[in-house]
Amino acid sequence: MSTWIILAKAATVLNVVLLLGLGYIWGRNYLTFRSKHTLGLLVFALFLVLENGLVLFYYLVDPTLSAWWHDQSNVPLLVWRTQMAINLAQTVGLSFLLWISLD
Repeated sequence: MSTWIILAKAATVLNVVLLLGLGYIWGRNYLTFRSKHTLGLLVFALFLVLENGLVLFYYLVDPTLSAWWHDQSNVPLLVWRTQMAINLAQTVGLSFLLWISLD
């Protein structure tokens, strides 16, 4: 398995963990303050969890696409590098959001 595949999967898993943490914080804040802003942040986190969960499903479980992703002759290296860069950029952004949400 290529390093790019491992990095893309690891970033996606980390994104789900970060989003669950953010969802907990924003959900708790919504129950405390009842503001539309915190509700919007909670809905944002829920949709991103669904998106990252679907990506993980395709990477790991789906019988057709997971086999396709793991066969390096099917997926050009540029695609893996781009996918990894997108997942990693999302991880950096979510890490920053978690950091400021915890402060």
